[in-house]
Amino acid sequence: MVLRQIKKALEKKPKFDLIELPFIDVTEDPVRPELSLEFRQAYGRKIYGIKDEEGDIAAVMCFAFTHGIPKSVEEMDKLSKDAAMQAIHRAGVQGSIAIAYTVWAKKKGGGKHMVNEVYKMIKNSNHLNRLVTLSPLTDMARNFHIKNGAKEVQVNLTTQNFEYDIELDEWEKFRDRAKGWFNIK
Repeated sequence: MVLRQIKKALEKKPKFDLIELPFIDVTEDPVRPELSLEFRQAYGRKIYGIKDEEGDIAAVMCFAFTHGIPKSVEEMDKLSKDAAMQAIHRAGVQGSIAIAYTVWAKKKGGGKHMVNEVYKMIKNSNHLNRLVTLSPLTDMARNFHIKNGAKEVQVNLTTQNFEYDIELDEWEKFRDRAKGWFNIK
């Protein structure tokens, strides 16, 4: 009985699926609506969404992949272009840092779930080793990231950076050991 409950808890399916989005309506972005769709899709940048159990997009997050932490959108543009050019010589592997530069929820709680799903994706990545934000210089952005476990990296002239620790937590290490004990995949 106890083994069955442990197995069920460990095999629990996520409520959301992280998917790459081919396009979005940029006017829905409350954080950076001035950035065009072309900007969001260029030079090693990607757009992700989380699909809920009903099949609706619950939140959206845009990324740039770089080798450094930008202090502005303009610097992120340059860093992601540089990482994309370097990737040509590295079998397509672009940047080791995922820069989340905008996130918005389309449904209540979507933003928090988006951060959790992206965190898992980056943790399981072979080439990404950091998740850093390029956030507006607002209390709302600061409170959101601090509440979701990020640490403040720096405050810039017009932006602020937060970093989510992607090392395995103690409970995750225990979970992985427990899976081995009970032969759970």
